[in-house]
Amino acid sequence: MSDHRIPQYLVINRFDDECGHYQRFAAGIDCRLAFVTLPAGLPVIDRSAALDTVVVDSLGHDTLLAKAEALMAKHGPFDGVVGISERDVIATARLRADLEVPGWREDFVRRFKDKPTMKQAVAAAGLRVPAFVALDEGSSAESVAEAVGLPLVLKPRAEAASRGVVVIEDLEELRTALKDVDRADHQCEEYVSGTVLHIDGIRRGGGFHFVSASAYLNTCLDFAHGLPMGSAVIDPGPRADRAVAFTAGCLDALGLDDGPFHLELIEADSGELVFLEVGIRPGGADIPTIHRDLFGIDLFAEAFRVTLGLPPATDPARLPQPRGGGWVAVPEPRPLPSRVVSRTPLLDLVPEVYGEILPEVGRVFTGDGGYDHIGGRFLLRAADSAGVEAAAAEVIRRYRLVAEPAR
Repeated sequence: MSDHRIPQYLVINRFDDECGHYQRFAAGIDCRLAFVTLPAGLPVIDRSAALDTVVVDSLGHDTLLAKAEALMAKHGPFDGVVGISERDVIATARLRADLEVPGWREDFVRRFKDKPTMKQAVAAAGLRVPAFVALDEGSSAESVAEAVGLPLVLKPRAEAASRGVVVIEDLEELRTALKDVDRADHQCEEYVSGTVLHIDGIRRGGGFHFVSASAYLNTCLDFAHGLPMGSAVIDPGPRADRAVAFTAGCLDALGLDDGPFHLELIEADSGELVFLEVGIRPGGADIPTIHRDLFGIDLFAEAFRVTLGLPPATDPARLPQPRGGGWVAVPEPRPLPSRVVSRTPLLDLVPEVYGEILPEVGRVFTGDGGYDHIGGRFLLRAADSAGVEAAAAEVIRRYRLVAEPAR
């Protein structure tokens, strides 16, 4: 009789699309997966092949711990816990400690959630960060403006996707804004004018298993305010190399030897690179989609594997240098709630569009679609970044989304 024990891993899932195809991510690995998932994520899980599947209405810590302990009583101990979503990285880290399984703990993960903490670490390594101040009850508009300057950016310490981010132009506006926020959960930082870049990839052994550099077309903050946004992969060359080298220094400062990352930095008008923020997970919107479709790497599969200490899914030597890819995201039509009356397919009108995801006519939007369930998503490919940028501008010019108020 063999003493071989097949490893068991607990997966925390809130995805309802290909980002939740964990069983595909584990292809070729001798293991069993048990799932705790929100109801929306159930269709992406192959329950017949799962060790077990538990559906919950919340992925809060207390719920997760109770379900995990029940699963362990039924199936035995887990060898790891993974939750890839930005919204679950803290709860997952706490659960690892509770269950005494290997992996990142809460103090480490908070370096990639709490913006003042991450900037302190990066600045301590001698890299440029925006001047910033963590707010408290004693923070006055005058003291904050003196420390950071005006204009400045007021943002939550731990949110993603520019939720709650406000650009403050003057002292009176800052006084008003400080009255309306929980100061313990917010920070202010210097406004740095320039282009926002995002660097995406996987670290293994203190180096890059894979990395790409891209430039946003408009910004996440623009998107939050109702404007289309997009991204274009930067062509191989000095600009990309410089951004990647800066990113390596930031990740070294934060101690990320093994793991996924989505790092944003500002390419200032002066040419200086300035750290903005970083998450310990793949990028959102259609960043993973174009990387899988055009460059042959599944960032979610690699994130799943590196988080659990499993071998990579792809050989980096076989991957081409990323180039000529991008995407456009059109926000939910305002004012909300709204109902889609018509929209303009572009798949056969703009040659660089190789895929599009459009809302159904009659779809009602309420403002909770994130980057996935929105007014339109377009996937782009071209010979180079200039071609992608031109195509993105054409998509934004030609796409028509008509909506009416929904009551």
